[in-house]
Amino acid sequence: MKSICFYFQIHQPFRLRTYRFFDIGNDHYYYDDFMNDDIVSRIAQRSYLPANETIKEMINTYGKKFKVAFSISGTALEQFEQFVPEFIDSMKELVATGCVEFLSETYAHSLSSLSDPEEFRQQVAAHDEKIQQLFGVTPKVFRNTELIYSDDIASMVYAMGFKGMIADGAKHILGWKSPNYLYSSVSAPKLKLLLKNSHFSDDISFRFSNSEWNEYPLTADKFINWINGLPQEEQIVNLFMNYETLGELQPRESGIFEFLKAIPRFAFENDVNFITPSEAISKLKPVAQLSVPTPMSWADEARDTSAWLGNNLQNEAFHKLYSIAERVRLCEDRKLKQDWYYLQASDHFYYMCTKHFNDGSVHSHYSPYDTPFAAFTNYMNVLSDFIVRVEEQYPLSIENEELNALLTTIRNQSQEISELNKEVDMLRNNLIHEDKEEKEAAKPKAPAKKKPAAKKTDK
Repeated sequence: MKSICFYFQIHQPFRLRTYRFFDIGNDHYYYDDFMNDDIVSRIAQRSYLPANETIKEMINTYGKKFKVAFSISGTALEQFEQFVPEFIDSMKELVATGCVEFLSETYAHSLSSLSDPEEFRQQVAAHDEKIQQLFGVTPKVFRNTELIYSDDIASMVYAMGFKGMIADGAKHILGWKSPNYLYSSVSAPKLKLLLKNSHFSDDISFRFSNSEWNEYPLTADKFINWINGLPQEEQIVNLFMNYETLGELQPRESGIFEFLKAIPRFAFENDVNFITPSEAISKLKPVAQLSVPTPMSWADEARDTSAWLGNNLQNEAFHKLYSIAERVRLCEDRKLKQDWYYLQASDHFYYMCTKHFNDGSVHSHYSPYDTPFAAFTNYMNVLSDFIVRVEEQYPLSIENEELNALLTTIRNQSQEISELNKEVDMLRNNLIHEDKEEKEAAKPKAPAKKKPAAKKTDK
């Protein structure tokens, strides 16, 4: 029996306002609230909310037989809470069905796994805490930003306690192998891998409404027949895509919601079931180990990280940002740390991409900037101000090692003072107790009552 694993990504960054050179040092608010509200609310009304209603209807119709998985970035959740709180309520209703699984990811949808292991761990923990707070569940399977994966990242993910991770079924990694099996990592053999079937996923995400496609129109029965026609031994078809595919990238009038609703009926008729990522890694056995020495992703034709770090602009911004990571983690300023998360969103680097042809058109579609150079200039202006704020707390003239040593000394002194205070309190309590005992002992004792003499009896 074949299984379909549906997974949807939901992410929205905090987009930056036009921030000019003369704002540096004078204005510390970086975000375009109007644009963020407009984009998130519009996509929620056109895509996220009707898609949730569609999935809820499918679950009501088919019960526990239909299942899906989501990963939602922390920055997206914050914007839903602020601009579209009804979406959070809608997701809670889906969670209550028991047919929805949440995956773990980085809170800021960041590229921290490529540069800063400590930041990576902290963001994953922050994201899972947010999911637990809002929905009462703890993610068990990990998906990295844009499915970025490598052997080194696999080792970090396994060390964080995850037993499964999802990645892209990139051809340059798989070669002749099929993505329709469960694999494991060569660097962490106990970490199981679910790989995206790009062909079938992209049929829905990108080709569904393309009237020039030779398979247009795509119907649910045709789609399931393709899956059912795969070799019998292939275990699972992973359909991974952005959630805005439903209603935004493929508009409602294309019939995308009707297509989705019809899939389970034809699947069950062909003995194809639905499975969540955690169920897949517990029920299926890996067929082989995969070695991925350099990071791959699900973006662009190359399936690498060049969408975010492929030119000098992107690398300059990236290295400048993470050069202050250690100092930001040392500070206690809540607003500074919030901005730190928002500025790490991978989208900021994506907007700086200078690729051409098909890849370039996709990048420009999502960018609020006229050119990659405008995106770079605006981001660097914001980052410059942010660095000024960090330097005010921890001057850059102090080396990281020296700063760490000073802060460690301060923390140790604080801990020592705390322990001494506890000792003083304990001694004070002992003295009070001993004083009470001495006072009790010094009190004059009442004379003991004489027992009456025993009466003599005559023999």
